[in-house]
Amino acid sequence: MMPVRPIHPLLAVLVSAAFAMPTAQAQNQPLAGQRLLPPKAQLGKALFLDRGLSTPPGQSCSSCHDPATAFTDPDKSKPTSKGVIAGRFGSRNSPTAAYAAFSPAFHYDRADEVYVGGQFLDGRASLLEDQARMPFLNPLEMANPDKAAVVRKVRQADYADLFRDVYGPDALRDVNQAYDRIADAIAAFENTRLMNRFTSKYDAYLNKKVQLTPAESSGLKLFEDPAKGNCAACHPSQPGPDRAPPLFTDFTYDNLGVPRNPGNPFYRMPKQFNPDQWAFVDRGLGAALGQPSEDGKFKVPTLRNIAVSAPYMHNGYFASLRAVVAFYNDRDVKPACRGKFVDEAQALKDGCWPQPEVVENVNRDELGNLRLTEHEVDDIVAFLETLTDGYPLPPATSE
Repeated sequence: MMPVRPIHPLLAVLVSAAFAMPTAQAQNQPLAGQRLLPPKAQLGKALFLDRGLSTPPGQSCSSCHDPATAFTDPDKSKPTSKGVIAGRFGSRNSPTAAYAAFSPAFHYDRADEVYVGGQFLDGRASLLEDQARMPFLNPLEMANPDKAAVVRKVRQADYADLFRDVYGPDALRDVNQAYDRIADAIAAFENTRLMNRFTSKYDAYLNKKVQLTPAESSGLKLFEDPAKGNCAACHPSQPGPDRAPPLFTDFTYDNLGVPRNPGNPFYRMPKQFNPDQWAFVDRGLGAALGQPSEDGKFKVPTLRNIAVSAPYMHNGYFASLRAVVAFYNDRDVKPACRGKFVDEAQALKDGCWPQPEVVENVNRDELGNLRLTEHEVDDIVAFLETLTDGYPLPPATSE
């Protein structure tokens, strides 16, 4: 069994700093309190929300990372995210942008012999700034033809003067420099408390302000028990040094044995976007690195706000959180479904699980046969529901 990796000391410092940022507005409204942000973060927020920065206009960063749905895709009608051009879909479900700022730069950890950190589900961007550059030019996302088109839109935006105030009077003159500054400003916004709130019931519990219900408390114990759920092996749940609140991810990569999703609209994309059509296999980290030994692995996500960020997994296979926990519990116990393309509803109805999309590298040591009862599965789900930001604290009582 893999050991639980403690939070990196630098991450602990960063989390502690974010957790200490006090604004009631920011805690109660995800994008409130703009006047409290530093100018660069204000600029980043404006860029993040600007639906005019796509071609055609209509899609912003927040279109797939909506603050109202914990910075995930608000459109739950499809398992993967759509682009600004009608009918175009990516192959993956947009992960949350919240707490992404705490992911370390992509690197190989020689001690544990695993890849760690980076951005996107496959780690193809090392830093936040690298990630922020990519969606603007992706034809399945914001579909701009080139950097110049993006910079031209920013020059005409009502926040162009703020851009020059932050980066200098000539900040938008050179296209490459301006484009890099756009990404830098977005990353600055993603580093604010507005996107990294730490205001869940579990945070209040750790700060001794509330108690967990019996089901939630049982779920926490199961979550952390190496002989039961063992979830904390990849999703550390206890505070780090200096009481830094947990991020519920160790930022490593894993193949969980997730099946193909027949509802993924990417299979039906034109061959210019998906030359393999229905034979497409998402290799994840393996494709990003060009290493078949890493095929099928995707970054361990934070579980913060997990209850409100459906659908789940890289291809949106699971519509419900309970189905995810059930899959972890008995993936290797239930019989294999007939056929490669069996959706979640049919699999649950038939009492089977389809074969993994990538059969190599499946983690069979930490999940697949957890021997949890149905009641214990429910309790773990109850605990996961305590990780949603915006929990209303009870009023303080005077002594």
